[in-house]
Amino acid sequence: MTTTTTPAKVWLRFFLFGYFVLMALWIISLTSPVPYGDLTRIGRLSEREFGWRDPPPKVDPVYLASTPIEQADVMVVGDSFSMTHRWQSVLAKAGYRVSTSYWGQYGESLCGDFSQWVHDSGFKGKLVIIESVERLLDMRMRYSERCKDGKTIFPYSAKAEPLIEPDETVPAFAPNWEVQYMTGVVTYYHTWKAKNSPVDTYFDRDTWVRKVPDGCKFFSHRQCDRMPFFQEDEDNGPLTSDTLARMKTFTQAHSTLPILWMVVPNKTTVYLKPDFSKDFESGFRDAKLGPDLYAFTREKHTQIRDFYFSNDTHMSMHGQLALGERMLAAVREVMPTPPSKSP
Repeated sequence: MTTTTTPAKVWLRFFLFGYFVLMALWIISLTSPVPYGDLTRIGRLSEREFGWRDPPPKVDPVYLASTPIEQADVMVVGDSFSMTHRWQSVLAKAGYRVSTSYWGQYGESLCGDFSQWVHDSGFKGKLVIIESVERLLDMRMRYSERCKDGKTIFPYSAKAEPLIEPDETVPAFAPNWEVQYMTGVVTYYHTWKAKNSPVDTYFDRDTWVRKVPDGCKFFSHRQCDRMPFFQEDEDNGPLTSDTLARMKTFTQAHSTLPILWMVVPNKTTVYLKPDFSKDFESGFRDAKLGPDLYAFTREKHTQIRDFYFSNDTHMSMHGQLALGERMLAAVREVMPTPPSKSP
């Protein structure tokens, strides 16, 4: 007896084959760890191999609340390195009242009316801290230079709570419900390639996995001898003497305000290219515009495990609290005693 293959049977076989393939892809993606680092997420790399494993320090929530600007001793204009409020919590614990907002709220520029804008915000404190990560500072200063005769469109605005709430424990396994079908397979392939490649490996959307000298002394993740880095750290170029000149000009234009510049080095600078912005670093140190965070990070990254996140471009909460101690020392040079504690 012969079996006849009909078009309906052929269609059914293709359907079943496609169904099982899609089901397999979905199961692989569903069981791939939910990413909790920005570089593992955009590079599609496994958190099992590149996620940090040492629990972060916890901070009493009372020190994480931003103070209303009218009551603040310190105004911070920062970026994502300030969005967790962790480094500011060290100042708060010491008695300083801090209000934090972000460059992105003001078009990534500080305009020529900055002094008046600060006054109009209701700020009556004694120190303005301008914080920026290295890779974005030159762009922000060029934007600010173009706006030197302009006015800030948006009024000062700050939320009481942190804009980003970091994980306070090592994230546990959970089904990856929001993942796309191919993400799991791509993640497994990228991770295999990153683990086995003898050279630095580039992945989707500006993510490199690169070898880190003595990396296992510095990090807790399983693949501690290599780590994701953000390509933009280098693509944006080093800070230069021109960047510094713009900062000096801005500071002089607003000399009625006590301004402290807070330049946070790129992760790539800290672990791979310590001389990346060496001319700027030297000039910044001589100009005494703010604390030397290049020297600070060079020292602390060898002393504090997971000083920067292994799977992220930002400083970890271990690093943020150490950064807070350094900033507290800088604040005390300007304002030795919190006004609320003054006799």
